[in-house]
Formats: sequence, structure tokens, C-alpha cells
Amino acid sequence: MADLQIEKHKSLLTMNTMALASTAEYFCSASTVEELHQALSFAKDHNLSVTPLGAGSNVILSNNLRGLVLHLALKGCESVVPTRIYDGSIDVTFAAGENWHDMVLKCLDRGWFGLENLSLIPGNMGAAAIQNIGAYGVELSNLLVSLQVVDIQSGVLLELDRDACQFSYRDSIFKQSLKDKYIITQLTLRLSTEPNINIDYPALSAYFVELNKEPTPQMVSDAVCNIRREKLPDPTELANVGSFFKNPVINQSALAGLQGAEGKGEVPFYSQADGSVKVPAAWLIDKCKFRGARRGAVGVHNKQALVLVNYSNDADNDSASEILSLAKEIQSAVKARFGISLEVEPRIYGSV
Repeated sequence: MADLQIEKHKSLLTMNTMALASTAEYFCSASTVEELHQALSFAKDHNLSVTPLGAGSNVILSNNLRGLVLHLALKGCESVVPTRIYDGSIDVTFAAGENWHDMVLKCLDRGWFGLENLSLIPGNMGAAAIQNIGAYGVELSNLLVSLQVVDIQSGVLLELDRDACQFSYRDSIFKQSLKDKYIITQLTLRLSTEPNINIDYPALSAYFVELNKEPTPQMVSDAVCNIRREKLPDPTELANVGSFFKNPVINQSALAGLQGAEGKGEVPFYSQADGSVKVPAAWLIDKCKFRGARRGAVGVHNKQALVLVNYSNDADNDSASEILSLAKEIQSAVKARFGISLEVEPRIYGSV
């Protein structure tokens, strides 16, 4: 264990974007797969649970987090032209600890396209696969070839293809049957060496409506960044985890009932391939008049009702409990008015 430093009672205040005053019973940071194996051996020898932590951009941490918090700091980015498929494609493998947006910019710089619609999404590469991140008409699952994982119990290294990951909207097998069982170490995405512009999403279409020429991938990335900055607060300036609730997916009958109650044409929705529709959670929350609301040290952002924020960085504040209490208040109000259940998007660790 000489290569790996294990710390006790480690503050995680600066390691989660919600700035929650959480303390890890044990903590270590693994920058190689070998160190990852050492950490898992330590946890097994001491009968400790393992909590993987990346950039902390999509988690709610309890004040006292028992077991071993394992910070994934694996780095690296390599490319290879697929041997059996060459239609302007390139496979790029990213280590799980790489910052997502940094890799988007690196790919753009190298002429590897396909990630531009996913610009400025916070977090690291590994968490992106768990969450199946998506924005402006593109999901990670559209691009993933395979990923590498380590079995937490056995330490065995495995490779899973896209189908094995069971991706769906903001979901994957790593949030379901394989939850807390595997740690992602790297993922391979199939990108393009030729621009393939996708600005079908309404907000992007509106952004480029006055442009008299085809936008470049860099222009799309810049547009996404500008739109996101306008809508969402920077977590380095105001602590948050981005979207706190998933956009609910409902059937046509439920939509008709909603339109009957609110007025036809008043309810925004996005049609899905299976005939269902996705309704913006922000619109539902807004209608319940939570935008800008404040409860103690936490609140709802005044520009975006989907974002819950923490105004305090005081280590003595129990902001995690306040955040979840506010989330439950919002869920109850939306359920009472619309009959729709909102699902919390960030992962909740520990007993809050």
C-alpha cells in the first residue's frame, strides 16, 4: 500500500459542486488502474463500502460519509481508426478521470467531431457514461462503442459494449442492476473526422436562424456554451449540480389531460420515438411558483427552476438535508397540481 495514500476524516467540501460539507471516513485518490486495485484491496481488507467520486458534479453527499471515498483521477486520451469500419470515423478512448468539457475542446481542436452539442456539461468522462448525458439533440449513448470497468468486489477488469450498458434517457445499467458494483475506468467513443452538424434542437435552430451559411462544429460548441451559460449558473460561483430533476416522460393520454387543465398549446413538450412525450420539469416547477424560492441556506435558481442551489459554504451547515427537503417540497407540489412524479437526477450518497 506504499504507493497509495489513505486519508482519514477527509473534507469533501471542495470536491462536490453543491459545496456540501461532507466528511469521508476514509479517502484516497487513484490516478492509475494499479492504484485503483490497491484502493479496492484496502476497502476489502477493512470491510469498507466504496463510494467512487469523480468531479462531484452530480452527487448529493451526506455530512458523514462512511467507508472509503475513492476519487478517480485516471487520465489519458488515445485515438485509433477502426480497422473494419472507415467512413471518416475515429475511435477515441478517454480515461474516466478526464474532464468532459476539456475533452470536447480537445476533440474539436484535433478535428474529431460529434461532441460539440454536449459542450460545457460539467463532470468527468466516467460519470458521463453512468448518467448517459445528453443535450441539444445528442446523447452519449449515440456515440459510445464500449467501456472498461473494474468489478469492485473481485477487482476483475471487464469490457462492456454499448448494448450491455442498457442506456435510456439519463439512465444506464450502472444506475440499475450494476449500481455500486462496477467502477468505470475508460470509455471509447466513435467520432467523425468530418463535420456532421446537428442543430435540429429548437434552441440551437433559433440561435442560428439568421446565419446565412452552414455553422461549423466550433460554432455549434460556442453556441451551446453561450446558451448554457445564459440558462445555468456556474457552480464555481453559485454551488449547484445542474438539473436537479429529470424531465418526466408521459403518455399521450396524460398529455391530453394536462393540456385540458392548462389550456391547449400552453404545455411545452417534445415528442419521443415511442409515441410518448417529454415535458420540461422546469416548466412544471415554474408553474408551481418555486423559481427564486429560498429555504434557509438553499433555494431554486431565479433564472432556471430546474436548478437547486446552495448559498452557503459553511462547513457547519446541514445543506444536504435542506436541499433534499426542498426537493421533496417541489415534488409534492408538482404531484398535487399535475399528477406527475419528478425524479431526482443527482445520486444521493449516505444517509442524509
